[in-house]
Amino acid sequence: MIYRFAVDKMLGRLATWLRIIGQDATYGAHLSGQALVHHARAEGRTLLTRDRRLLCHPTGVPLLFIESDHFRAQLRQVIATFQIDPLAHPFTRCARCNEPVLPVAKAEVAERVPPYVLATQPRFARCPRCKRIYWPATHHEHVAKELATLDAKDALAP
Repeated sequence: MIYRFAVDKMLGRLATWLRIIGQDATYGAHLSGQALVHHARAEGRTLLTRDRRLLCHPTGVPLLFIESDHFRAQLRQVIATFQIDPLAHPFTRCARCNEPVLPVAKAEVAERVPPYVLATQPRFARCPRCKRIYWPATHHEHVAKELATLDAKDALAP
């Protein structure tokens, strides 16, 4: 299942990792306090925050207070609370702008990736918004190791 989160500006690394595991996580410097609440309400998102003031006032949106200052514990908390399988949809969203990435032919990215990457990687994806290009490489291994520290069930295939 893909959840829709509105992540406050104190939780940037968490937002990035939620995107990496395929969750829809909006985030930005403009999203804090009441602006975050309004955004979550307008888009039907669950609010993720470390702002204790939001606990004192009804927000009218689902809210999870993030207990830790450390991103691994934060990610573990979100995964456990929402029973997310972190391996179900990895690398399906742009880590930078949150858009779902789309498969793209090698020929379409040939001028935008290093020659070695073009020669050694079988698949590519591109963000339709920011045009960032993704391919399965060492960052897949890094993510697999990070997810293993969260007791994820399996390792990602490179």
